[in-house]
Amino acid sequence: MQINMEKAEKKAVIIGGSNGIGLAISKNLIERGYFIEICDLTEPDIDFIDPERYRYHFCDLLDLDDEMISSLACDSNVNLLMITAGIGRIADFQYHHTAEIEKILTIDTVSTIKILRLFYDRILGDHSFFTGVMGSISGWLSTPSAAVYAAAKAGVVRFIESVNIELEAYSSPNRILDVSPASFKGSKFYGGKNDLLVLEPLAEQILLHMFARDTRFIPQYEETFKAVLERYQNDPHEYGLHSRKYKIASGRLDNQKRVKIGYLSGTFDLFHIGHLNLLHKAKQHCDYLIVGVHSNGSWKGKETFIPLEERKAIIKACKYVDKVVDACEEDSDAWALWHYDRLFVGSDYKGSLRFQKYEEFFADKDVEIIYFPYTQSTSSTQIRTTILMETKGTTR
Repeated sequence: MQINMEKAEKKAVIIGGSNGIGLAISKNLIERGYFIEICDLTEPDIDFIDPERYRYHFCDLLDLDDEMISSLACDSNVNLLMITAGIGRIADFQYHHTAEIEKILTIDTVSTIKILRLFYDRILGDHSFFTGVMGSISGWLSTPSAAVYAAAKAGVVRFIESVNIELEAYSSPNRILDVSPASFKGSKFYGGKNDLLVLEPLAEQILLHMFARDTRFIPQYEETFKAVLERYQNDPHEYGLHSRKYKIASGRLDNQKRVKIGYLSGTFDLFHIGHLNLLHKAKQHCDYLIVGVHSNGSWKGKETFIPLEERKAIIKACKYVDKVVDACEEDSDAWALWHYDRLFVGSDYKGSLRFQKYEEFFADKDVEIIYFPYTQSTSSTQIRTTILMETKGTTR
């Protein structure tokens, strides 16, 4: 392993360190003399922590940057990893779109385990390395009306439980702490605002358990959750029924559509980096991306070189695309089939007669048209011109 030898100071990597409990842990560690490598979708609010004592890294757990995580794992000054990022909601299973299921499992389970694997040489080693993961009490018992979230967290807590046995078998001094709370105040995760005064006691407890190399920490265990877990183990079915009734009575059930479906259409002939960037940008603005592929380029007055089915296969292979369909003549016709929430198009169409009509059509349908700025890059027109020039040159 290549070790990055920077100035000798303790460092910690906090996945999800810009908000909620991750931010509170970052602040606590800074006060302990640590420099923090914060990995999150957004930068932390500098009103909460010293901007000289952390470095921010953009981190999207839906599209994990393995190289960035690996580089942090190779920094010999890093001796602590805490993963707090996660998503979930309380809703009956039928109200979860497949895209939402994939998103929850990817963020809460798959990416979490991948990060632990990228750091595992450090965790398994002989030197002290402290690791914690935010699980959930939902991972330890039946959680109807939050079944997908419970499944994601159950995967995490069982994984940690199993790997800690492996660490013991390999005589490693290190362990992974499973932090499995119920809901708590002071975090944006629950729809509120960051309140570090509320979160600081919990952050302190988490770190004390990490530094003690404990394997499990359930906040308020003796006061509340020891009895809750015993009740669950005695009669899981009865406990599950009670749990769901409680969620309904407390008004916590969120049986609403929470997935944004996006749509864009194009010919996608002679696929190039401009097409890839467009698909990537579109997926960043929706949860489920449908792409319509036109049968030919006649609507643009251009011939196509690649057959339709081959172009569809190329688009389908792109990781940013969830569904590929035959494009309708008009994007408004596609809405009748797919009921998308966002329509993506290049800014060069803004103000055109066609899109003025679209804006009128979608005005009462809660559909947002997102115009992406035109960027200079390789274009199909450039490639097509080159091909035609070369073709004419060889036929003379």
